Amino acid sequence: MAEKLKIISLGGLNEIGKNVTVYEYGGDIIVIDVGMGFPDDDMYGIDVVIPDFTYLIKNKDKIRGIFLTHGHEDHIGSIPYLLRDVQAPIYATRMTAGLVKLKLEEHRLLDKTKLITCEAGETVKAGKFSVEFIHVNHSIADACGFAIKCPVGVCVHTGDFKIDPTPVSGGMIDLTRLGQLGKEGVLALLADSTNVERPGFTKSERSVGASFDALFRGCEERIIVTTFASNVDRMQQIISVAAKYGRKVAVTGRSMENAIKVSTELGYMNIPAGVLVDVNHLKSLPKNKVCIITTGSQGETMSALTRMAFSTHRQVDIQAGDRVIISASAIPGNENAIGSVINELYRKGAEVVNEREAPLHVSGHACQGDLKIIHALVKPKFFVPVHGEQRMLKTHAKLAREMGMDPNNILISDIGKVMEFTRTSARINGTVPAGRVFVDGYGVGDVGAVVLRDRKHLAEDGMIVVVATMSAEDGALLSGPDIITRGFVYVKESEGLMEELKRVATEAIEACQDQRLKDWSAIKTQIKNDLSAFLYKKTKRNPMILPVIMDV
Repeated sequence: MAEKLKIISLGGLNEIGKNVTVYEYGGDIIVIDVGMGFPDDDMYGIDVVIPDFTYLIKNKDKIRGIFLTHGHEDHIGSIPYLLRDVQAPIYATRMTAGLVKLKLEEHRLLDKTKLITCEAGETVKAGKFSVEFIHVNHSIADACGFAIKCPVGVCVHTGDFKIDPTPVSGGMIDLTRLGQLGKEGVLALLADSTNVERPGFTKSERSVGASFDALFRGCEERIIVTTFASNVDRMQQIISVAAKYGRKVAVTGRSMENAIKVSTELGYMNIPAGVLVDVNHLKSLPKNKVCIITTGSQGETMSALTRMAFSTHRQVDIQAGDRVIISASAIPGNENAIGSVINELYRKGAEVVNEREAPLHVSGHACQGDLKIIHALVKPKFFVPVHGEQRMLKTHAKLAREMGMDPNNILISDIGKVMEFTRTSARINGTVPAGRVFVDGYGVGDVGAVVLRDRKHLAEDGMIVVVATMSAEDGALLSGPDIITRGFVYVKESEGLMEELKRVATEAIEACQDQRLKDWSAIKTQIKNDLSAFLYKKTKRNPMILPVIMDV
């Protein structure tokens, strides 16, 4: 029986971010992207979310290579966590490899990892697969899609992309090659669905340059611009406009500094001599000669712009009259954080310009028009929408049907589902372990659903600790019970309630003694149940109750 090609998403379906796709054929596996996700508001204390790598760890001897489409965190962020358990060569273009290298250095993994730099147009052999890098446009330099070949057929995996006929650097997406592949015959297309709900075509990155020019021209105040750190072309445009109007540029924010370091070393940015200065040198310059590029376009708590707005940044404080340009759109879920930073900027007397006032941001993802062009060129037999939530995947499937695709040849999958392809068929058959693993500080996976539920409980209702000392011999109450609360009520103003809680706890212990209960856990359960019922009746609250019994 002929081998089947299996494609498994371990992340990036029915969610935004955490993209990782596994291709498996005849005992060989290649992994496309190893991204991370960001925590939701109800994931208290979680720093990042990474995919469940169980399947890859179990099959680590089959992995022939990790291939990266581009250097955004939702495509490379989990690499250090995977490399703890899996040794495999990583193939990436220069900019992506440069960003991965910084990440591996930070996690002390660089010496143990084989990082191989590839160019668009190059093909890499990996077991029974060969992977061809195809140049695409995106909001970061050096982005690629892949043509993945194996004996079953060719799959085109777009990665994040858009069609930009006038990019700031690097040339237009290689539509010619995609068209050639379409002529030769493509088994499956896996395409980016992030922007599929938007009609028309995605605007060119170059269109943002004119907006910057208008905002810099004739401005006598300091200019502070925030954008995504990875958007090197955007930073290039800001620096070019600043230099044109005689401004010095300082960069603040760690991810921004890293991106400029990597992109200038690799020649992706061209900074005129003497334009870039240290942020500490700005104080001596007149306002109309200063431009600051900073992180914080999403209102992140620790970002440089947020610290400037709330006066906790060491070098820069927002002054009345500053022109703050926000060159980014809000990632869904960040609207409140951005709103509070903007309000604080207004409070300080700054002028805030965002994409509502001027075209200051263009997306890096394909809209419906761009996607239709790709579908028409590639002409796949089967189609799998990827990188998106359910509504996006469904909308993308509808778009493919409008392009004349047979609905039976469109697969809407989910993380952990195994898609099986032969030359003439495609179906979902079976599952592998998949899900979210939480990273909290140095701990990976030690915070699970139960711990998160407890954190939510504590955050919403607080906790009560009941401490009692009892005799190990006859179970008599020797001292207490004492009541300690955190995040429940302000004790000094609730002495009456505290006394009642003490009484309820004492009665619960006495009831256990009457029943001659000697089992500490049964006594704890009784205390918990009685207090819980009393508190809900009295306050309509459900705090976490922790009885502690010390036996003497």
